[in-house]
Parts: sequence; C-alpha cells; structure tokens
Amino acid sequence: MSQGLESGVKQLALSNSPLSPAEVKQASEAVSSEMSNFRALADAVNELEGNENPSPAQKVRLGICYYLLGRNRLATSTLSTADGGALALFYLGKAKFAQGDYKGADEAYQRAATGGFPADDCVLARVDALRNAGDCKGALQLLDSLSGAVEQTAEYLYQRGATVASLGGNPQEVVALYERAVDVDGGHPGALFGLAVENDRRGNDDVALELYQKSAARFPTHVGALLNLGILYEDRQQYEKARQCYQRILDAYPNDPRARLFLKDAQASSDMFYDENEKQKRDRLAQVLSIPVTDFELSVRSRNCLQKMGIMTLGDLTRCTEQELLASKNFGETSLNEIKEMMASKSLELGQLAHERARTEVTYEPESLSPDEQAILNKSIAELNLSVRARKCMVRLNIQTVGELVRRTGDEMLECKNFGVTSLNEVREKLQQYGIKLRGD
Repeated sequence: MSQGLESGVKQLALSNSPLSPAEVKQASEAVSSEMSNFRALADAVNELEGNENPSPAQKVRLGICYYLLGRNRLATSTLSTADGGALALFYLGKAKFAQGDYKGADEAYQRAATGGFPADDCVLARVDALRNAGDCKGALQLLDSLSGAVEQTAEYLYQRGATVASLGGNPQEVVALYERAVDVDGGHPGALFGLAVENDRRGNDDVALELYQKSAARFPTHVGALLNLGILYEDRQQYEKARQCYQRILDAYPNDPRARLFLKDAQASSDMFYDENEKQKRDRLAQVLSIPVTDFELSVRSRNCLQKMGIMTLGDLTRCTEQELLASKNFGETSLNEIKEMMASKSLELGQLAHERARTEVTYEPESLSPDEQAILNKSIAELNLSVRARKCMVRLNIQTVGELVRRTGDEMLECKNFGVTSLNEVREKLQQYGIKLRGD
C-alpha cells in the first residue's frame, strides 16, 4: 500500500472536517488491505488521544477509529458524547452490536435513520441486530420492507441469507444468497464467513479455509471467522497460525472466553512432542474400538443382550468383563464364547480396558426409559449446537445421536484429533442441560 494511502488513513483520524460514510468505508478497506495501514490508524488515534479538548467532530472521528480498530468499549463511550449526528449514532450502534448489546444497537440505528443516515443501511443494520437478538421473524419482515436497488447489494443478500439460515430455511437458498453477495463484493466479511461455515459443515476444509482467511482479513475483527480459522489451522497442526488468530481476537476482545481457552490449547499443542508411530497405533486402535457390534453376525440372543446393556461398539466390550456379561439375563457361556471369538478376530479381549472406568457408569436401557428420555437419546447431535471443534470430533467418531454420544467416555473423546479439555467440558455442559452424562462420568 502506498505512502499516500497511509497518510489518508491518518487523515481520517486527524482532520477537523466533517466525516462521511464513504470515507469510513474507504478507511476500512485500506486497513483491511494491509497491516501498515492498521498501524497508521493506530498511530493517528494515539495522537488524537493526546488532545485534551477534542471538538465534537473530532470525537466522531476518534470513536469511529476506535470501532475500526476493534476497541468497542472506547468507541461506545466516545460516540455517546460526540456530536449526536447520524454518522455518530450509526457507528455507536455498530460498537454496541459488537459488544452484544443488540437492543442498544437497534435503538441507535433507528435514531441514526431519523437523523438522516441512509435509510436502507439503517434497516439492514437493524436486521442484523434483531436476528442476533433472536427475533428472526422481525428481521425477515424488515428485509421484506425493502425494495429496489438495495436488494442487489452484498449487505442485503448476506442479511437475507443469514436470516433464512436462522429460520431453518433451505440450505441451498442460503448458499446461493451468500454466493451472490460475494459476487457483488468479494470482500464482504459476513458473506465470506457464511459460505465458509457452509463448506466447513460439508467437510470442504480447503474451500472453508480460504473463505475464512478472506473474512478474517477484514476489519473490524470478525470473531467467528478467526475462531474457526484457528481451529482449521490446528487441524493442520499449524499451531502458530492458530495462536495468531486467537490472539487477534483477544487484542480486540480481551475477555472473550473461547479465544482465551483456544489460545491455551494451541499453545499447549505447539509444545507437545508427537511420536508419529505411536499416534498411528492409537488412531488404528480408536478406529477398531469404534466398530459397531452390529457389523458382526451375532445370534439374536447375543445381539439382544448387548443392546440391553447399552453395548454398541467393540470399545464398549473392551470395558466390560466376562462376569458382567454373564450377569446379564439370558446371556450364557454360548453367547460369551461367541463374543470372545468376535473380539479375537480384531485382536481384542473382553475387559482389556475395564480399568478406564473410574466410577460407576450410567446405563441407559431402552425398555427402562420413559418416552421423554428416549426422545432425548434419539436427538440428533446437531441439536446440541456444538462448536466447530467439537462438531468435527463427532463426525470423526461417527456419532450422530445423543444416545451414541453418551455411550462414549471422556477419555475416548479426548483421543480424537484436536479435541481437548475445553471441547470435552462443552459437551458435558450440553448434556447436563438434559440431565445426562457421558459414560463413566
């Protein structure tokens, strides 16, 4: 980026002339295009902060610069005491939105519209606030109130895509809207993030990585893009790049709990020594242990007994002793020998991992559960709304329902690539909401 543009970015903060929305957009583009412009803006802000008696116009500039730098608390306090104009109110809404104050943001956007800020921009900003506050129907009604050229803008297409997604609409329609938004504006952070998430969910990691990178390159900081980008970097064992993503979030949001925990995980992973041969052995064993017992030709009696005991995989059998199987009703020596032969075919033994059960396990026998309890266990894993990191582990372990999840132990989950204590605690908290636990908890 040229020295002239760096000077232009500094001028945004230091000029005494009225500021326009176009200038803010230009500064945002410049800051996103090259880090030297970000530093130039930060330097200008430091200089402006030295002014003990800034004019109302300078407060507007300072507040908006704070917002572009991700310093949202300072942006809110500064813009709240600025000139009260439409531009200050609009970016006051943006700063409040970034802090999760969606109601305050919506009110600021409405005041900005009354003050003369472009009405369509205010409506689209309100859509974002309402949707994130949980009022998706209200957001859709606002979108439907718009017509004309605004319907072809990247922001409109993105907001409609995100709103349709929040309402559980057709995923193909959502993707099409995001793609149209990116066609209009190849640097739209929200549309890039939305497309990245859709590809991430479908296992298109390379495409998702590129889209997350483009979204994360924008300013102000897009937290979701940086979090998910960091996770993908960790999947590729690029821990320093992951650490940089999480640190950038913390630079703007020092108390973000996920970024803090993920940063610790990335730092710990980068310090670990990996024995590749040992890792491959563990991976192979994990694959064998996850094989369902239904893949084998067992007698009806053996199959029914295993089902009643909640034994679904070979891993479950390695944690179960011969005595425990024989204690089950209608399970005799014939069935035991059948099971032992099946285990031997995979070089496994009954009870070889029984030591992993530190405490009494909760057994979920279908016939002993109420209809409500059975409904909980039949829920799709998707209904737990897990983070990307935890969701990837579910895919790797082929866990599709809550019932399949609760048959796993915490140790089994931790064996999954890039699934750490943070993700394990997340899973436990989600299950606790339904009054159930992982096996062995």
